[in-house]
Amino acid sequence: MQYVILGTAGHIDHGKSSLVKALTGIDPDRLKEEKERGITIDLGFAALAYPDGLKVGIVDVPGHEKLIKNMLAGAGGIDIVLMVIAANEGIMPQSREHLSICNLLNVKKGLIAITKSDLVEKDWLNLITDDVRNFAKGTFLEGAEIIAVSSRTGENIDALKEKIREASGDVEAKPVNGLFRLPIDRVFTLKGFGTVVTGTAISGSISAGEDIEILPKGMTTKIKGLQSHGESLNAAYAGQRVAVNLQGVAKEEIQRGDVLTIPDRMKPTSVVDAQIEILKDIDFHIKSRSLVHLHTGTSELTARIIIYDKEELEAGDKTFCQFRLQSPAVVMSGDRYIIRRLSPLMTVGGGEILDPSPRSRKRKEGTEDLRTFSHGSLEEKLSVKILQCKINGTSTLNLHGWIKAELPEIDNAVNSLIKNGEIIRLAEGESSHGRLLHKNAFEGFSGGVITALNSFHRANPLKPGMPKEDLRAVFKGLDQKLFYELLSLIKGIAIEKEIARLKTFNISLSDDKKLLKDKILKILGQSAFQPPAKDELASRLSGGMNSKELTELLKLMASEGSLIRINDSLYLPSSVYAKMIQSLKKFFKSKQEMTVAEFRDILGTTRKYALPFLEYLDSNKVTLRAGDVRKLIIKE
Repeated sequence: MQYVILGTAGHIDHGKSSLVKALTGIDPDRLKEEKERGITIDLGFAALAYPDGLKVGIVDVPGHEKLIKNMLAGAGGIDIVLMVIAANEGIMPQSREHLSICNLLNVKKGLIAITKSDLVEKDWLNLITDDVRNFAKGTFLEGAEIIAVSSRTGENIDALKEKIREASGDVEAKPVNGLFRLPIDRVFTLKGFGTVVTGTAISGSISAGEDIEILPKGMTTKIKGLQSHGESLNAAYAGQRVAVNLQGVAKEEIQRGDVLTIPDRMKPTSVVDAQIEILKDIDFHIKSRSLVHLHTGTSELTARIIIYDKEELEAGDKTFCQFRLQSPAVVMSGDRYIIRRLSPLMTVGGGEILDPSPRSRKRKEGTEDLRTFSHGSLEEKLSVKILQCKINGTSTLNLHGWIKAELPEIDNAVNSLIKNGEIIRLAEGESSHGRLLHKNAFEGFSGGVITALNSFHRANPLKPGMPKEDLRAVFKGLDQKLFYELLSLIKGIAIEKEIARLKTFNISLSDDKKLLKDKILKILGQSAFQPPAKDELASRLSGGMNSKELTELLKLMASEGSLIRINDSLYLPSSVYAKMIQSLKKFFKSKQEMTVAEFRDILGTTRKYALPFLEYLDSNKVTLRAGDVRKLIIKE
């Protein structure tokens, strides 16, 4: 089944609502004030069903210049514009403004209805038709069908229905396999049901019972029920007008401009980069940093415009800019928007959202990334965005919420980038939604790690490597799990427990250091179970030795196995330690328990040394302390 949204456009009192009623039998003016005043104030809705299964949802918009913001709330999701121009008045200011808006929103299909044809002579109708044809030149309506109709007499209403059906066949389908999004245009309550919101599903699909997120509020709830033009649905799809019954949400908590979407995919933003096009007929300049009204989806926001390559914009200009929003927006790369002047209110331009999560840049900096987001292929756009995420990377799920595209197309593009080596998917995400890194970001990280290790090895030639946490501190803010996984991917380094080193690094002792090692072993060996503390050892080495250098040399000897580190100050040669273990085993052959005094006597040492030796033996599960005595744990 095909779903199409048709939106009316045109000046006030040109018969848009009457024409919708003539086409569908439904009066789109639903408000009491609209009935009393005879004008459309807010959005109205109707539907046109065809025997072949085509369903055209109709959004009727107000035509008054002071109600353009309401018109814009309904224009974002339309596929076909029905431009309505009254035969007795011709082209009027809102005819022009509405056409400009639809052009800027990149609507591609349209029809023109000249209404109230029964009120004018045929010659006059021919003149109006010629005017309308000229009016449409240079716009998406150039060459569009022009049908003269009368809602009062029914003249050409059936012909217009048929033209709508024909135009619908050429409409580019909305991305049914995209991320579900429904910008809310109406919120109300129904007795017995609770809160209901309506809108046009602009992408994806959703089913009753599913979880849904309301952004930018960040509220998550369930869908109690779905309807489209009064018909209950199990699922709703892109292109449909949808009414969604929400569970446990008060009407006052949500408003027009909020967006329904799948939880944990999209992130509200207060800064967007965009391509902007200024209308050709404005007679003033727009200065950088000025405030504007920004309309996107069904939302109206106040934003400060930052123009990247100039100080101001004039009629017909096209360039890149940034909008800094006073309240958060829920948008994707590829969405369209309109800007209006604050005072006096008037439409001045619009364009395409390029990046809802832009990188930091100075105003005069290059905009090559924005050119890619504007004109590049999907693969090129995704590659640039992943590169901008630097070493922290991003996920495929985040990309689903970043760009307007079919989800399988995004997944295929990511897989293609991985296949050609441009993107790396980390092992933590061997599923299709894991963390993605750009090869340039990884190469930069890898180079930084190797540089840091090189510097460390030069400064600490006797250390086996750099503690991983010290190395992580070089890359501030990098998650530990991610950091360790990235380290494991660098081919030129070795990881040994908590230490990282270059594979090419080996501790190479100078001749004088080798002599010092021999002296240390000799001094400690002669001292047996009363070894000199580290400071005393340093003074006994000929000429003394720097404390830091001695500490590193002792740790190196311990890692090699020639010394046993009792604590930071005491070391024993491995041969002396072996004698200690043998003495213990011999003692425990005849006794079950050992006191500190007995241990002291076994070794022929003093309590000063016996206590740290026992603490070492306890911590290494050689002995077990039970009150004031020790028991042997190690087996024979």
